Amino acid sequence: PGGDFSDPVTIATLNIVQTFWGLDKKLAQRKHFPSINWTISYSNYVKALGPWYEDYNSDWIGLRTKVNEILQMEEDLTEIVQLVGQDSLAESDKITLEVARIVKDDFLQQNGFSKYDFFCPFYKTVAMLRNMMRFYDLAQAAVESSSNDRKITFGLIKNAMKDSVIYKLSAMKFEDPADGQEAVENRLNE
Repeated sequence: PGGDFSDPVTIATLNIVQTFWGLDKKLAQRKHFPSINWTISYSNYVKALGPWYEDYNSDWIGLRTKVNEILQMEEDLTEIVQLVGQDSLAESDKITLEVARIVKDDFLQQNGFSKYDFFCPFYKTVAMLRNMMRFYDLAQAAVESSSNDRKITFGLIKNAMKDSVIYKLSAMKFEDPADGQEAVENRLNE
């Protein structure tokens, strides 16, 4: 039967392949493609590829780890939001939810029929994640360092930056790799 991961053939196959892409019906219904569930999918090649990532771009491993942590936190927070509402969350948690939304909608979701999104070279991947994680870190630092008399909330950050920074984070996916690595990296590093 489908979905039975205790089946000996399935276990043997997973042990050989060392990678699992869990397809998600809910993502497919929301037209989120590829519909790969990021919380249950895995690769056992991460450690083996570590030296290559370090040589090519040393930021990648840290960025990947941080994004995975944010997506896991978002999954946990979503359950809380469904029970008591988003207003009950701490400001740092609201930032986590927004950055997770940006990562899911603007980084993980791809349009295979567009010239800019059917393929994402590694340099563009790293630059996009670097910008998203920088926004996350700066927003968290702003909220944490604010005093009670001058409290910075995520609502203030979002209203002040929705037409600039947040829009640019979402628009990064529209950078066309055909423009060349240097041009794309320069625009993403602005």
